[in-house]
Amino acid sequence: MAKLTFHGQSTFTVETDDGTRLVIDPFFDDNPVSDIKRADVGAVDYVLCTHGHFDHFVDAIPLLQETGATLIATFEIVSFAETRGIADGHPLHIGGGYDFPFGRVKMTPAVHGGQVHGDTTGQFTTIPGGFLMHLDGKRIYHAGDTALTMDMQLLRGKVDVAILPIGDNFTMGPDDAAEAVGFIEPRVVIPVHYNTWPLIEQDPEHFANLVGEGARVEVMQPGDSYTP
Repeated sequence: MAKLTFHGQSTFTVETDDGTRLVIDPFFDDNPVSDIKRADVGAVDYVLCTHGHFDHFVDAIPLLQETGATLIATFEIVSFAETRGIADGHPLHIGGGYDFPFGRVKMTPAVHGGQVHGDTTGQFTTIPGGFLMHLDGKRIYHAGDTALTMDMQLLRGKVDVAILPIGDNFTMGPDDAAEAVGFIEPRVVIPVHYNTWPLIEQDPEHFANLVGEGARVEVMQPGDSYTP
């Protein structure tokens, strides 16, 4: 089964059964809670970015340059990466999916901002999203940064593990995230995007109490791994 390792904020490394290594929303060197730095990540085959904000994208370009990995993101983010010398990218967009050698990835809607860090012209501003990934027989939904949306009800019955932001202020808070769990009905939910800075401090146990018996809440600390 695919192994997910959490590195703080919304960053994960994922290793599939066939040894493929993914990084989702790379934020290492400037992440005050990350357990590792970018230099410690090691070999990477694919980098997935839900959107272009600093805390999800700042390490993407250097990581791609250092590892030769393939970037999976919106058309605009992949186009921006090309201006930085990244030739190996696979553009997706909301509602679209693709069967990669390691599994299927589909982009889902997210309500958030679309700025791309490093783009000084604004021409690559994009729509944020999430990823619904089919990995080693499990369905893993990384929501990215988002508000609660009615669209999440369309995921009901299609998700084994939901990775949801709970930090409030910039994304859903615990109450809305718990309602999202009710919409999606995953087996397991992993809260992210909280306690990185004082502005998004939250108690994950409070979130777990709000979810109740709706799903098993897996609270992960930076460096923890989980296998669905």
